Amino acid sequence: MTDVTDTLHLTVQHPRPGLAIATVAGDVDMRTAETLRRDASMIIEQGSRHLVLDLSQVGFCDSAGLSALIGLWHAAQAVGGALGLADVPDRLMRMLVLTGVDTILPVHATAAEAVTTMTDSQITSAGEHGSITHASAGGGASAPTRVEPMACDSARNTSADLS
Repeated sequence: MTDVTDTLHLTVQHPRPGLAIATVAGDVDMRTAETLRRDASMIIEQGSRHLVLDLSQVGFCDSAGLSALIGLWHAAQAVGGALGLADVPDRLMRMLVLTGVDTILPVHATAAEAVTTMTDSQITSAGEHGSITHASAGGGASAPTRVEPMACDSARNTSADLS
């Protein structure tokens, strides 16, 4: 039996001005999709118009989660930015391909690859450089606080070039 939770955690890194990596942990479903959309939209609105979502820790994503991803793509586009997905679990990757969403949302094997791709696109927007914040959302959202650096690389999807 699968545990269903109402919480979604985002850990946010700012490796370059104007670019953020948000590691998403938990299920992205009808209970948590709006939390993802709201919190990731705030990251974009606060100056990180280029956003990479590291999905390596997402256990499940339904159509509400897919809708949130598309909404975030629109939010990034609206400010002249971009949304990229990294380390997408196989089940979610199949959903992206079946729905054709993989044709509008760039998918990368790792967050590092996504950052390199976005950096190569000459990101030149203002933003906080080199900081990391952590926000837990859902149930009882907390304000972002500083945390220690974390690694973004994961072994999942290493055999496939998903870009």
